[in-house]
Amino acid sequence: MMEKKKHIYTELEAYQKLSALCAASEQCCHDVMAKMKRWEVADAVAERVVARLVKERFIDEERFAKAFVRDKFRYNHWGRVRIAQELKKRKIAERHIEEALEEIDEKDNLETLREMIAKKRPSVKGRNDYEIKGKLIRFALGRGFQMDDIIQVVGSLEE
Repeated sequence: MMEKKKHIYTELEAYQKLSALCAASEQCCHDVMAKMKRWEVADAVAERVVARLVKERFIDEERFAKAFVRDKFRYNHWGRVRIAQELKKRKIAERHIEEALEEIDEKDNLETLREMIAKKRPSVKGRNDYEIKGKLIRFALGRGFQMDDIIQVVGSLEE
């Protein structure tokens, strides 16, 4: 069996492919650089491509952070802590992270947490209420919700 030869992207090809990707969905510099690293694009070329994408506003990290927060909160039901960690991993500026997280409404945050815990509750087994609540708290922490909110919601469960 013949081995498929790996395609080496030129600067223009990388730019065209990534500008199309950025037009379809929000991207950040970190993710785009990682993609070019997988494509084995030279570092200098990758930096020029990213600089051009930023200059032409295909990449905007503030816009990315806001879209990321909206999507992860609405569809993945992640809490603020988990979302912030993921944005930090992508090297998004702290000011963009804080600004984007402000868009999560406090009532929506608590309601999402309440629904998630109510849905999880029937499947959690424990010898007593204390053990069950401990497991629910760990579950919510794993989803990135803040301890104060978790205590408020878990504490309001019927005894």
